[in-house]
Amino acid sequence: MTKSDLVAAIAEKAGIRKKDAEAALNAFIEVVTEALAKGDRVEIRGFGTFLMKERAPRVARNPRTGEKVKVPAKLSPAFKPGKDLKDATEKELKKKK
Repeated sequence: MTKSDLVAAIAEKAGIRKKDAEAALNAFIEVVTEALAKGDRVEIRGFGTFLMKERAPRVARNPRTGEKVKVPAKLSPAFKPGKDLKDATEKELKKKK
């Protein structure tokens, strides 16, 4: 699903114009991005949590030269699904089998 598909689906479900749905989605993305940049978590009960996770330093290999390269630790955005989302997706997967 692309962003435009998501906007269309939101507009249809909420009974609003696509322009309004796109503005709401853009605002949501902006708020989550700003919160993560400040180091905050964004928790939506039942859906999931957006958070920053620390990735440990590691040694990688340059595929072109084969040379070992040290990759420093860094923070990376992550999403942890909530129980309701997990249950709903498991139920859908079982239906397809």
